[in-house]
Amino acid sequence: MQYAKNSNLFPKKMKFIQIFFFLYFLFSYNHAYAYIDPGTGGILLQALLGLVAAVGAYITLYWRKFKNFVNKIFKIKKKD
Repeated sequence: MQYAKNSNLFPKKMKFIQIFFFLYFLFSYNHAYAYIDPGTGGILLQALLGLVAAVGAYITLYWRKFKNFVNKIFKIKKKD
């Protein structure tokens, strides 16, 4: 193994090379001249609404657990 003596050099070098190529391809773009279909707006809207629904479901799912945890800490009893 070539990198056995200096094992921490290889990951740093690879990380630098990856960042270099990422920045190179990010800033050296050509014009695409692509057409964006009108249906793309609908797809983006559906994705946004799906994200909102998923976040809402996540919050409501764990809200009871959080509420019970806080009540247990402060020893608040439920009113029946």
